[in-house]
Amino acid sequence: MMAFAPSTSALRGSSCAGQPSILPSSAQLPLRPPVRAARCSSNATTTASSTGLLSSKRSPTIAGTAGPAQSFLGRQNKRGMQRGSQLVVRADVDYYSVLGVDKNTDKKAIKQAYRQLARKYHPDVNKEAGAEEKFKQISNAYEVLSDDQKRSIYDRYGEAGLKNGMGGMGGADMGGFNNPFDLFEQFFGASGGRAGGASGFGGFGGGFGGGARSRAMQGEDEKYELKLDFLDAVFGASKEIEVSRLEACGACTGSGIKAGTSAATCSTCGGSGQVVQAVRTPLGVFQQVITCPDCEGVGERSTPCNTCGGDGRVRKSKRIALRVPPGVDAGSRLRVRGEGNVGRRGGEPGDLYVFISVKPHPAGLKREGTTIHSDVDISFVDAILGTTVKVTTVDGPVDLRIPAGTQPGTTLVMGKRGVPRLGNETLRGDHQVHVRVTIPQKLSKDETKLVEELKELQESSSSKRSRLFF
Repeated sequence: MMAFAPSTSALRGSSCAGQPSILPSSAQLPLRPPVRAARCSSNATTTASSTGLLSSKRSPTIAGTAGPAQSFLGRQNKRGMQRGSQLVVRADVDYYSVLGVDKNTDKKAIKQAYRQLARKYHPDVNKEAGAEEKFKQISNAYEVLSDDQKRSIYDRYGEAGLKNGMGGMGGADMGGFNNPFDLFEQFFGASGGRAGGASGFGGFGGGFGGGARSRAMQGEDEKYELKLDFLDAVFGASKEIEVSRLEACGACTGSGIKAGTSAATCSTCGGSGQVVQAVRTPLGVFQQVITCPDCEGVGERSTPCNTCGGDGRVRKSKRIALRVPPGVDAGSRLRVRGEGNVGRRGGEPGDLYVFISVKPHPAGLKREGTTIHSDVDISFVDAILGTTVKVTTVDGPVDLRIPAGTQPGTTLVMGKRGVPRLGNETLRGDHQVHVRVTIPQKLSKDETKLVEELKELQESSSSKRSRLFF
């Protein structure tokens, strides 16, 4: 018996002021992977580009609480492929300064300067912050200054002349330069993608450049909604759930290409997966980077696998053992790493997010954080005289002593009978019992007589106390 004292209780984007609207145009140019656009300033702007997201192994991470499950599915990460469109407008760059040469330097000296700087700043060799951006600037500068026509336009009009097609040239914005890693290959004989392939550049271990098809993509995350019994949420539980997710296609081993056939580089985008679309506005000609409409950003054209339709993945069901930790609540979100959708072309799988909902307790227990709440009804006589009642708790029935003279609305606290704290189950909350006193609407004659006698006794006692006081 326990006596207790009464207590009172998965499109982000950015825009810049004055940015021109993107208008439709039919002019398209192949585009190598674009260099990163500058931040918004008075002379450099970028528009939004869309990216997308849902990670384990069997041991879930508590990812916190969220609103509706759908609100979380904002990020489907498409690594290696830029979907949507972005407007690239940049401040002028002094290409001569980038290569460290003067305007009268001949092509041989420009080539020599490029070779030295490209070796120095290649991101697979130079790990300093900004090295890759510097490498791209070096490549862009060489591409312009090594071409007599481009160099002539640049010397006369600056970078704006290249953008607006002056001197009879088509638009060639910064985003329209050749892949800097492809240019590097022409000099040093490397082959394959940056992440693999044989290299003719000693010591680098792996080639440079490569098309869109070779780039692995992170798999999207997957979600699952799990409804728990009240006590399973309080004390945790082991559950086996069946999840529908994308797995590598067995027919094409994840390549997306029909067995017996091979892929060819897309002739429209040159393998980059993107094209430049000329956009004419009242402010001039701009160039919009869009996904290649012919290869849909893959960079290659191929006969799609009959089983997966070219995606390289098929949807299958898998049973996963899941350990729900003590203390989860409705709205909690668990992350199981690596159990989401498999990535394309060998990319890492996404995560599985389990969204928790909780069924009501059959005896009416309520939960507020780590505190359990319940109500108990007693008669006015028990409130006057005191009594012992049996209270349902998460640990089972417990005897609770109601002190004499308990008032309606009194809250009695049963310490450490609440919910374990999430992440530290040795700490538990309390169970608060809210006392409700019932007053009968009708009394028998005997009950009425006893109450009247009690009233007379109270009045007599009150009168005596008053006389003693005065």
